[in-house]
Amino acid sequence: MSPIRRTAGAVLIDELVTLGVTRYYSVPGESFLAVLEALRAEDRARLISTRHESGASFMAEADAKLTGVPAVAMATRAPGAANLAIGVHTAWHDSTPLVALIGQVEARWYGSGLCFQEIDLEAFYRPFTKWQATLEHPDDAARLARQAMAVATGGRPGPVVIALPNDVLSQQSDVPREVPAPPSGTRRASAAELAALSERLGSASAPVLIVGGRCRGSWDELVRLAEGYGAGVYAAFRRQDQFPNDHPAYLGHLTLRPAPAVLDALEHADVVVALGCRMSEVTTQSFRLPAAGAFFVHVDPDAGGDYGPGRVPDVALDVDVAELIAALADQAPGASPLERIGRAHGAYLRDRAPLAPSGARAALQPDEVVAAMARRLPSDCVVTNDAGNFSIPLHRQWRFVRPNSQLAPTSGAMGYAVPAAVAAGIVDPSHLAVATVGDGGYLMTGQEIETAVREHAKVVVVVFRNGLYGTIAMHQARSYGELSGVEIGAVDIARHAESLGALGLSVTDRSELDDALDMAVRSDRPAVLDVVVDPEAITPSARLGDLLASARSNPPT
Repeated sequence: MSPIRRTAGAVLIDELVTLGVTRYYSVPGESFLAVLEALRAEDRARLISTRHESGASFMAEADAKLTGVPAVAMATRAPGAANLAIGVHTAWHDSTPLVALIGQVEARWYGSGLCFQEIDLEAFYRPFTKWQATLEHPDDAARLARQAMAVATGGRPGPVVIALPNDVLSQQSDVPREVPAPPSGTRRASAAELAALSERLGSASAPVLIVGGRCRGSWDELVRLAEGYGAGVYAAFRRQDQFPNDHPAYLGHLTLRPAPAVLDALEHADVVVALGCRMSEVTTQSFRLPAAGAFFVHVDPDAGGDYGPGRVPDVALDVDVAELIAALADQAPGASPLERIGRAHGAYLRDRAPLAPSGARAALQPDEVVAAMARRLPSDCVVTNDAGNFSIPLHRQWRFVRPNSQLAPTSGAMGYAVPAAVAAGIVDPSHLAVATVGDGGYLMTGQEIETAVREHAKVVVVVFRNGLYGTIAMHQARSYGELSGVEIGAVDIARHAESLGALGLSVTDRSELDDALDMAVRSDRPAVLDVVVDPEAITPSARLGDLLASARSNPPT
């Protein structure tokens, strides 16, 4: 095939699109004009212009998390690169395949430290990306695109970064238009490994599975696996959509500070098999689980890596997770009774029930908002959530009954929920995207409602407005008996949303909740509910004033 002369930017985009990357989220910059021009001329791709680079990176991360196919986040040089970093870091912690394309100063001048917005992008991103590269010659564009995709999706998925010097990007390339992608993949479990694991699970008296994000696509197979071995199933931190929450084998969510009764089955399990998840601080409950008495198997492309202060597994299988789940389910000895885990499932059901109203709860409570969401919103919607204590009742009460319907950062990044919901509305318009966020998180990235309006993405945003950075207020109250720097002003979020073209609804009383949610769902444009909740309700079971009083009566030494 004779070469077709195009800019390196056009070659790069053509190769990425050919490899399946169809959505590109960006704040435009003059340092990567050749890429923007290539996307303008590319009818197979969609360029989504965002209001901030953090929004672009969160949207790309959410897109890739939903689809399993990398999306691209783009920004310009140092200021844009710094803003983009929060979503790239989220992809690193959440094992999400993402490609970041970042404009760079001219190669002919780079290195002096005197160029406008100059920074060493490879060094900056190295601690939280799988691979970093710089386009040094226009003929490298196709190769870098292929390598970026292979690294982002291979093994434990994650983010990669390509720096694009403006002068190299705009040069002509002689690379042929069609270049095959390199093969990638993870090894399959051997027959011996499968047999040993099947025997171990089959002979266990109290087996438990922990399922994570790399169980994607294995919803039905996981049900067969749990039923075939009579195993209880926990969801790893913020991965509740990997197993049906209404199944009798579901035992709950390994989140921050779960109820002790919910953890009982895991603490007393004799065999624990972690599937497709990292053994993070939160999932392992501060690195104390699985307990020492359990036989612990970790199945993941990252298995056998660094477990930090956590427990090293008895068996680490760095294999294809979905393939192992299906094969293991096929080898199950037969349907096993789930009655032995009925008590543990009952503990989960009791924990997820909202608290009963009381005189001390005269103001609207966050758990009441979630209960109303469960009544009025479609059960199959995609739910995104931000960081913050408001999410505790969401994690406890919402039932995920459809795979790939939860978008939540294990990194604990604030500002995630609104951009993630916008991406979900773009990626899958057939399911309603619902963002849950505190006023602190909304005020970080709520401007992306404008992106939703412009892109015709149907989203509903539920803002839990308590006028506080609530999680930090809780920690301050417990530790010092005083608050510092956690106040948020009384912003009219409904009017803010209206100014961006969305439907804005104010909710100040529990009697208004159901009607407001109905109006939001029926709306033909994005909708934002500004729900004023009780600032004293710092968790479902703790009052802020009580924590302050307790710490003041017992001051730290």
